[in-house]
Amino acid sequence: MGGTIGIILVIAVVVILLIYVATRFTIVTQANRFIVERLGGYYTTWDVGIHFLIPFIDRLKLKVSIKEQVVDFDPQPVITKDNVTMQIDTVVFFQITDPKLYTYGVNYPIKAIENITSTTLRNIIGDLELDESLTSRDYINEKIRTILDEATDPWGIKINRVEVKNIIPPKDIREAMEKQMRAEREKRQSILIAEGNKRSAILNAEGEKEARILHADGEKQTRILEAEGQGEAILTVQKATAKGIELIKAADADEAFLRLEAYKAMEKVAEGQATKLVIPSDMQGMVGMASTLAEAFETTPKPKLSDKTKKSLEEKKESAKKQ
Repeated sequence: MGGTIGIILVIAVVVILLIYVATRFTIVTQANRFIVERLGGYYTTWDVGIHFLIPFIDRLKLKVSIKEQVVDFDPQPVITKDNVTMQIDTVVFFQITDPKLYTYGVNYPIKAIENITSTTLRNIIGDLELDESLTSRDYINEKIRTILDEATDPWGIKINRVEVKNIIPPKDIREAMEKQMRAEREKRQSILIAEGNKRSAILNAEGEKEARILHADGEKQTRILEAEGQGEAILTVQKATAKGIELIKAADADEAFLRLEAYKAMEKVAEGQATKLVIPSDMQGMVGMASTLAEAFETTPKPKLSDKTKKSLEEKKESAKKQ
């Protein structure tokens, strides 16, 4: 009976030892590093794979992630060069490059980074005025990153970048800035409206100018065409008149025909609405001569002709008709 209990105890101890030894095997996953101490001092840094801790000798000190990490710090009060107090919060992106230095370099590394960031931010903003602080984010980011990277290098930490997330001025400053921005927007709006009105007036004036020019050109072309038409009409009439004169000359018109045409022309003139008529002197002479001869024939008794004379006159008339 006693031997059975002893065997059971031995088996139990062996099982416990096996379980304990099994727990001493450790698997390191990707993007992680394990710091191992042996007999209280740094021994090694385990990389990816399976490793064994010697019982009672080796101890796992720290598990370190080598992935890039992000820390968002709370807003920090800072004072600008022109004595304006603002609240600025920052975001730091860092990566552990040396797990050993990170483990033994400084206590509470994140807290140390926060304190260095805060003091550096105060120093940088203290050299800038309010307007410069609001418009110099890139300068502030790069300056803080450079200083932090130098300070954290002995701790095995690499600062990749620093971003200023929010810059919060005091309430009265924000209200003044909003009023200034509103005034600037209203100013730009007024300028745009004025420029639009100016442009519209210029376009209207140019349109009226072009319309007047086109209208004047149209009237000019109309008058030119009318003048050309009148000139062509006068030229046609003159050509017809010249043609008529040529035909009269070709027909050998005698003086009696020309006088008859002159009388016809006088009749047309008399038919007009003019109250006074100006008659050429030669026409007046011919008219007067014709009137005198007509009166003489009417008042003077016709002489009696003999039969021989009458017969001679009739023969002359017949011969004239034949000719």
